[in-house]
Amino acid sequence: MAQSKSFSGRDMGIDLGTANTLVYVRGKGVVLNEPSVVAVNAADGGVLSVGSEAKETIGRTPSNIVAIRPLRDGVIADFEIAERMLRHFMKKVTGNRRFSRPRVVVCVPSGITGVERRAVIEAATQAGARQVHLIEEPMAAAIGAGLPVSEPTGCMVVDIGGGTTEVAVISLGGIVTARSVRTAGDAMDTAITSYVKKHYALAIGERTAEEIKMSIGSASPTASWTAAGLSALAKQLEKNDGLEDVGGDPEETQGLLPPDRFTIRGRDQVSGLPKTLELTADEVRHALTEPVDAIVMAVRQTLDETPPELAGDIMDRGIVLTGGGALLRGLDVRLSKELDIPVLVADEPLDCVAVGTGRCVEDFASLRTVLDAQPGRLLGTGRL
Repeated sequence: MAQSKSFSGRDMGIDLGTANTLVYVRGKGVVLNEPSVVAVNAADGGVLSVGSEAKETIGRTPSNIVAIRPLRDGVIADFEIAERMLRHFMKKVTGNRRFSRPRVVVCVPSGITGVERRAVIEAATQAGARQVHLIEEPMAAAIGAGLPVSEPTGCMVVDIGGGTTEVAVISLGGIVTARSVRTAGDAMDTAITSYVKKHYALAIGERTAEEIKMSIGSASPTASWTAAGLSALAKQLEKNDGLEDVGGDPEETQGLLPPDRFTIRGRDQVSGLPKTLELTADEVRHALTEPVDAIVMAVRQTLDETPPELAGDIMDRGIVLTGGGALLRGLDVRLSKELDIPVLVADEPLDCVAVGTGRCVEDFASLRTVLDAQPGRLLGTGRL
């Protein structure tokens, strides 16, 4: 992995996500996958830890240490911290050789502004990139999911990340219509936190809310786990030190997950003392109603703007879900019922954007048209 090997001078693709950052190195694949979190000393501004180590400190730091997520809603919210985080990850991959300045492809949400686009380019450049190209997240997700983006046929992808949900219809190597809504995984965590606070007067942290979502969260009461979704969830839970009984053959564990209840611990807002509470899957599904409805509406509106010929192609091919939000149990069932269109979850939804960005690095010449050829000239347009 990146800690023991140096890929100095090799081009790389970066999925700069709100929740996690993935780095794809040409010829090696995805070599780094860490949370987009930086722990900073509030006194002098020094960086104490980045990535997985920093995420462990969220909600558990003394007053002199602050855990910062430099990206919010898919875009850079703290430029200086984002640049330090990118520099750390790139250095971790390329090693300490200072003359290594790779060409970098970074994916960005389709709805970002020119200022936000410029911030991504400058952050990557200052972090050590020789040349920076941008690709829209839904295009990268479609390429990573194996969709025929270059053919004259309609493909629809819904990428549900941490900060944004990207919905796009793609044909002939370009995005025909797209919609970017800032409702995704983080909004689901916030909805769970607010529900518990409102109904039980219990304060919980964002890590607890995320564990609740991954363990018993669902979008449809008739949902069931797919083998691919169960396998991806098991890996994510193990990485986050979630449920310990997840593992083995997905078919063997299909009857065990998800549990009907989840025990949480937080602070009672009435007494101020620690308190334990059991949440049911039905309660969590009710808590997630608003963000799930927003995602369904975004897909519906995008379909409404799709040309009739491409809409017919989508009816045949179906809609492909990617990103961490695609693992929400029953989301595919809910979308399929609402829209009367087949909905499929990609084989490796968590890695689709990073893999798609990496394929642009591997085959730069043929996929050049999907990248931002001259970022400086296009910054003011708001589109790639």
